[in-house]
Amino acid sequence: MTTGYASVNGLELYYEVHGSGRPLVLLHGGLLTIDLTFAAVLPALAETRQVIAVELQGHGHTADAEREMSLENLADDVAGLLDHLGIASADVFGFSLGGLTSLQLAMRHPGRVGRMIVASAHFRPDGYYPEIAAGDPTSTRMPTQADFQAMQDAYARVAPHPEHFDAIMGKTSGMVHALEGWKDDELRAITAPALLVIGDHDFVRVEHAAEMHDLIPGSQLAVLPGTTHMGVMTRSDLLLPMAEAFLR
Repeated sequence: MTTGYASVNGLELYYEVHGSGRPLVLLHGGLLTIDLTFAAVLPALAETRQVIAVELQGHGHTADAEREMSLENLADDVAGLLDHLGIASADVFGFSLGGLTSLQLAMRHPGRVGRMIVASAHFRPDGYYPEIAAGDPTSTRMPTQADFQAMQDAYARVAPHPEHFDAIMGKTSGMVHALEGWKDDELRAITAPALLVIGDHDFVRVEHAAEMHDLIPGSQLAVLPGTTHMGVMTRSDLLLPMAEAFLR
């Protein structure tokens, strides 16, 4: 593994490079780090790919900046990182916030995305179950207290300003909940082959994922059984065979 920081769009964007082969960019979930999101799958993916794992604005090793946190900015940051690394195009695997960023990247910079795996992401506010949109702490779909503690502990270990966790949590959740969504025709215009993945007990409604599947040309849809939002990226037994077959 090698690590570095890319100066892009007013950020010092942290990234790691593992393995060699066709580039595959990994984009983590909100309030998570590379390790918390991808620990179960990254080593296997890096056996055959050059895996480039990124920590987005205000997350992990990447400090926040005096700018809006928006999907447009996050997608531009990823495109800027590819420029920094001299990579014309790459495959992309994004989870949750990273999945939203992957969709935005495919729409905003279509030439930069080869194939993309989008896990646990929606494309309109009504894509979430009502209890998730309301932030109901009693919902069994929500992260557990142990999940939240793991996020805070990981942030404290690596963030340049560990005291900013609550501020980043507010900024990130505010951005996601303010999402107006994309028009149907914007999804129909996506040219990157897409594998959409959700858990059957995820934040995202199965019907909504099926609608996204119908809209993105040639996309594939996988619903993981017995799997919550936070559990999706731990299901390496299901994810890895699907991801490796799709990326081939």
